[in-house]
Amino acid sequence: MNNRKRIQIVIAEDDDDDYLLTSEALVEANVLNPIDRVVNGVELIDYLRREGKHEYLRGKPLPSIILLDLNMPKMDGREALEIIRKEPLFKKIPVIILTTSRAQEDILKSYNAGCNSYIRKPINFEDLIKVMIQFKRFWIEIVEIPDVD
Repeated sequence: MNNRKRIQIVIAEDDDDDYLLTSEALVEANVLNPIDRVVNGVELIDYLRREGKHEYLRGKPLPSIILLDLNMPKMDGREALEIIRKEPLFKKIPVIILTTSRAQEDILKSYNAGCNSYIRKPINFEDLIKVMIQFKRFWIEIVEIPDVD
């Protein structure tokens, strides 16, 4: 079990309602890990680089897991994923696409760009809780995540 170190999660999600549902589903799934939120790809990259309004995070550990929505303003999740996978410090961070898109093109492009998994957001809250329980079991309890600092 991967309980020996702190797993920090960042959620890149522009929709307030989707973020609220996701964060509540994580709580219901007993995911007690610290969670940060960014609202678009530009902010996610600034968050990872510790730039702009996230400069205060300099010297703090990078997130252990990124939950990434595809459809966001300014810079979408697809573009952000490409940048993340090109930067040596960030490319080790697992990126889980969490989106409503069912398009095969999005799934294929996400995996080709280097996502670690692709999860479609369920329509109802109870199913979202079930997904978050599985997320916790796999990504927090089973998988060994590398230190990125």
